[in-house]
Amino acid sequence: MRLVHPHTRRRRATGALGIVTIVLGALAIQFFRVQMLQSNDYMLQSESNRLRPLPVAAPRGTIFDRNDRVIADNVPGYVIYVLRESRESTRETLERLKPYLALSDEVIESLMVRYQRWEPLVVEIDADFEVVSVLEERREDFPGIVIETRPKRRYISGNAVSHVLGYVNEITVEELAEPRFSEYEPGVLIGKVGIERQYEERLQGRRGVRYLEVDALGRIVGSLQGIEEDPGQPGEDIRLTLDLDLMEWIHSIFPDSLAGAVVALDPVDGGVLALYSAPTFDPNAFVSGLTPEEWAVLEADPRKPLFNRSVMGLYPPGSTWKLAAAAIALDRGVVGPHEVMPEPCTGGFLHDGLYRRCWLAEGHGYLDLAGAIANSCNVYFYQLGMKIGLDAMLEAGTRIGFAEQCGIDLPQESRGIFPAGRDFWRREFGYDPQEGEVLNLAIGQGPNSQTPLKMAQFYLALARNGSAPTPHLIENPDPTERWRLNVSSESIEVLREGLRGVTAPGGTAVLGTALEHWEVIGKTGTSQNAQDSLRAHAWFAGMAGPWGGEPEIVVVALVEFGESGSGVAAPLVAKTADFYLRRKHGMPPPDSIQTLGEHYRAGRPAPWARRADEAEPSSGEAEPFLNDR
Repeated sequence: MRLVHPHTRRRRATGALGIVTIVLGALAIQFFRVQMLQSNDYMLQSESNRLRPLPVAAPRGTIFDRNDRVIADNVPGYVIYVLRESRESTRETLERLKPYLALSDEVIESLMVRYQRWEPLVVEIDADFEVVSVLEERREDFPGIVIETRPKRRYISGNAVSHVLGYVNEITVEELAEPRFSEYEPGVLIGKVGIERQYEERLQGRRGVRYLEVDALGRIVGSLQGIEEDPGQPGEDIRLTLDLDLMEWIHSIFPDSLAGAVVALDPVDGGVLALYSAPTFDPNAFVSGLTPEEWAVLEADPRKPLFNRSVMGLYPPGSTWKLAAAAIALDRGVVGPHEVMPEPCTGGFLHDGLYRRCWLAEGHGYLDLAGAIANSCNVYFYQLGMKIGLDAMLEAGTRIGFAEQCGIDLPQESRGIFPAGRDFWRREFGYDPQEGEVLNLAIGQGPNSQTPLKMAQFYLALARNGSAPTPHLIENPDPTERWRLNVSSESIEVLREGLRGVTAPGGTAVLGTALEHWEVIGKTGTSQNAQDSLRAHAWFAGMAGPWGGEPEIVVVALVEFGESGSGVAAPLVAKTADFYLRRKHGMPPPDSIQTLGEHYRAGRPAPWARRADEAEPSSGEAEPFLNDR
């Protein structure tokens, strides 16, 4: 008996055959799609599961000084990555590394916040060689770590150049959001301040990439051979106008207990020979990354070692600004080079019922312009200010540029404070200024604050023909002219004659500036400050060169709370100029005793001193000659 009719079996067989045909057809189509149409996609996915990209850091460009001496370069360093396939395995590896890298729980948590799957996690950017050796010996215990040799930034004489060069550190999340760093990736070291920041794009270079092979468990098998890798491109080398030997010399002579700045410029083109700020810091410490505690200590330091006083500090210029008042007066024709004021200096000046004193109680008597500069006579400059007039003084000072930046190629520079008009007093102090405000301005006090660099730029104009290029740190074959004093060459010589009187025998700064081989001319200054009314800031601004020749270096020194421009700031300028000019002219370097005052204090004869008998104090100290108001 047949249970199933033959036609039924035939229909079932046909249906089964159709199903099998459809399934095989679908498999064939899928096979064709996978093998032919999407083979590249699956191959890429397979490779991505097997390969892990690892960034290859490009060495930053080397920084040279004007004499081709290396200021900043690179040395081999070690960076430690963790490369695991999951958060759990990454945390486990970090816990294993904890005793070797001294990782705290807080550091581990911060690292886990940055974790991204398949991306290498930077754990240490500057590992010690001893730690690296230990980890290499225990490689089997740490299957997910990668130790790479990476160029490490090194600063030669770091403390001496810290403020001008700056330092590098890892890019922050906030910086990655800036348009300037839109093409940068996390983990890149970038310049934070100084030259490193200013020329970041030129120094950075381009990162490369190489690949690591991992197994199914995400463990590193090794570095692939034969696969194309990108070595990256090193950063561009740059050459600065700085003189590293001079920077080191200034660092060695600047008083350890004091803060301030020294700026030196080349009169030929305005190139910056030295840009020093004290106290300093070690930029090499930032390369490996400071801990939050170390950073907090630096920021809380009352001496502010991270503050670049040479370009950011604003100080009343004091008597160093009297040269600007004199130049304005000559420009406007309100005084002649040999003109005396109507009232002689008798120790003070009465104006609108207020008696203003000169620093010399017995007075200077009648003086011409050069004599007033040489003796720093306040009474002469009070009257000079009245002749110029408040509005004319404000217009000329603003036109010259005392309310502007110098334009130096650094990422940060303070703008000078100088009133553009009478509205300044109404806006800042709430009152209408009287004509007598010009008296304070004429002697470098009142609402007038300048950076050491700005004063150096002004004295650069005095050392030249009345014009001054923009101070610059990168070599510039065609520097732009930034300052122009509209005074004749004869007037410039009158101003220089006044500066010679300051440093000549019997002058206020002869002991601190007289040198054996070079003529130093300049102006002392003390300026009041809001922090300590009893201790003034000390200034000396000047220039130096061979006797009878043109100036070959302009130097300005500012010492916070230094009190005496002639006793503290002037020797810094003279010793800086002496060191630079000796090397420039092929002479032996100086010892620690350079100035006339140092010879007297050390009991060493100075037969080269001109008319030394007129300058030598009986006590061996310089107090009788430190009048620098």
